[in-house]
Amino acid sequence: MSHHGGVASWTDCSEERVLIDSLLPADSPRLCGESQEHARILAASEAVLPPIVVHRSTMRVIDGMHRVRAAALRGENEILVRFYEGDDDDAFIIAVETNIAHGLPLSLADRTAAATRIVVARPQWSDRRIAAVTGLAASTVGGIRRRSTEHGEQPNNTRVGRDGKVRPTDRTSGRLRASEFIKDRPKASVREIARAAGVSPATALDVRNRLRDGLSPVPDGKSAVSRKYPAPRSPLDREMPSVVDSGIVLQDLKKDPSLRFTEIGRALLRWLDTHTAGLEMWKEHADNIPAHSKQAIARLARQNSDAWTELAVYLERYRKTPR
Repeated sequence: MSHHGGVASWTDCSEERVLIDSLLPADSPRLCGESQEHARILAASEAVLPPIVVHRSTMRVIDGMHRVRAAALRGENEILVRFYEGDDDDAFIIAVETNIAHGLPLSLADRTAAATRIVVARPQWSDRRIAAVTGLAASTVGGIRRRSTEHGEQPNNTRVGRDGKVRPTDRTSGRLRASEFIKDRPKASVREIARAAGVSPATALDVRNRLRDGLSPVPDGKSAVSRKYPAPRSPLDREMPSVVDSGIVLQDLKKDPSLRFTEIGRALLRWLDTHTAGLEMWKEHADNIPAHSKQAIARLARQNSDAWTELAVYLERYRKTPR
């Protein structure tokens, strides 16, 4: 597993067995704490559970509280551990990331609260970077950041993207630096301008074109030149898609012991398989629908869409304390 933003990896650490009584509860992203039902399901299963992750300096559990509870229910005194050596903030980020990746999923409220905390702890991280850790949309993280700034947090003038590169949030100063460099060295290449001004090659090209046309290096709204010379965008600069790969989601769900090792859970997995398989192939069939059947199938599609939307709203608003 890779950890965003230079968070040190624990996956290569050696495994050790430690006394359960020596561990402290997790600084958990779960607002409602652990699910006792989930712990009982893990305890009753015959699956070999992976080692938990523990912050060595504090002996606080980072990932695996349900496995700790399950081991205790089994009457075990020790548990297999991988130790993490980083700081408290990084430990929390790993807790969020690992809980997003496997096990009992975090609720929308859990992920929103986690993003709020990470925005404050790592203000230099880009919205997309925090979104990748918390499983939220980048636009949602942007809203959280704006609210935190309104409540007194100081805005940061740079962002560290998912690729580890530092990018300025104030584009004006970089464009002005590029403009000055071009005036001093009008024959400089785009890459030389970009390197000297600390901007992207696309921005350097746009500034050079604007100066050539007698315009300000900083666009004022949607000018004709900015439309004529649109700056290409890196895939990393685009919004994270709101759609998900249903196949990957189903694979992750099938790894959840609370679903794999219970009859109700297996029934749910079969139902999801049946009702999500092949949905992405609708375009291959749409043109083959007879004209007299198009409206009926359209109504059927809307009915199914409404049902899925109701399910999503219900699950995202679910706030009951675990049994």
